[in-house]
Amino acid sequence: MADQQKTTEKINLDGRPVTWQTMGRLLLKVAALFLLVNLLFAALFPQEFLGRLSLYNWLLPGRQRLPYGEVPAESYNLSLNNIPAMLASHRVSQAKGPEEFRVLVIGDSGTWGWFLEPADTLAGQLNEAGLRTADGRSVVAYNLGYPIMALSKDLLLLDAALAAEPDLIIWPVTQQSFPREQQLVPPLVQENPERLRRLIDEFDIKLDPDDERFADPDLLAKSIVGQRRALADLIRLQLYGFSWAATGIDQAIPEEIPLRKSDFEEDLSWGEIESPRVLDESSLAFDVLAAGVARAGEVPLLIVNEPIFISDGRNSDLRYNAWYPRWAYDQYRELLGQRAAAEGWTYLDLWQAIDPSKFTDSPVHLTPEGMAQLVDILAPVLEDLANRDQ
Repeated sequence: MADQQKTTEKINLDGRPVTWQTMGRLLLKVAALFLLVNLLFAALFPQEFLGRLSLYNWLLPGRQRLPYGEVPAESYNLSLNNIPAMLASHRVSQAKGPEEFRVLVIGDSGTWGWFLEPADTLAGQLNEAGLRTADGRSVVAYNLGYPIMALSKDLLLLDAALAAEPDLIIWPVTQQSFPREQQLVPPLVQENPERLRRLIDEFDIKLDPDDERFADPDLLAKSIVGQRRALADLIRLQLYGFSWAATGIDQAIPEEIPLRKSDFEEDLSWGEIESPRVLDESSLAFDVLAAGVARAGEVPLLIVNEPIFISDGRNSDLRYNAWYPRWAYDQYRELLGQRAAAEGWTYLDLWQAIDPSKFTDSPVHLTPEGMAQLVDILAPVLEDLANRDQ
């Protein structure tokens, strides 16, 4: 009998027997505690709150551009969708000094600086130009471009970055960011539904706030278990910061950069539109651009129709480049110019301002020399805008 009892019981450290019933109660308590911790996490520690906790700008220097990376191990960078974390890792989160005239540069991968070192980007070269305002403040540009083509994404970043107290905003745009069907495609937009819904409502943007592509997490999705990938990304962003700070590498730039396409088939399509047709605001999201101007409020905003590569190769009479057939781009330029004039926007059309040889792998990606040409054009405009109210 004693031997049988030994097979059904074990003695723990304080001398009391541990039965299967005891183990069951213990497991239930552990499960309840685990559930409680997850519920408390979901209620008390939203991702936006956690994103503001950062090693950057105190233990680590602030990054010169927003985190984005397709090959994290080679670039000490990664893509994530937590806007507070993205901004907290950026030097724009540093306090604005009294001697600083702060300029935010938003936009697509051309602004971010695809295949460019940070110093060669638009913001980097504007800073190298050493511009000053009439009252002696230094013009300091911050690169808040992000490599996804959609005005909605730019609007989200503009909205969040206004907390950095800018004195001027530069917004390079191109037609590829205007298709209405593109506005809810970027993950950065889909993962920040409440931010965009607020803007949709406030500025009457013609986008569906109930679109099924928006990520609306339930309580479980907000828990530690549901947020494990997002939490891992937040931790990785901090850890990559040490390697980035030591090397300055935030993008894997190949030794040989592929060049944009110069010869084309007899193709008149633009995106999902297969043949020429009349374009209007049902297909181009000018209301998103207008919302950005309105959201900037009293902060001056310069809209720049950014330079594009213009081919002289085969079928270049049909297409300016791989992205744009002439019929579509010409209509876009005319509509944008008309809207800017009607609304009184500060607008600059630089679509053919840069030598075609100064583009790299896409119709909007510039070489360092091409970016220098762009900065030479923008610098006096920027100085004029900076001194306009002084």
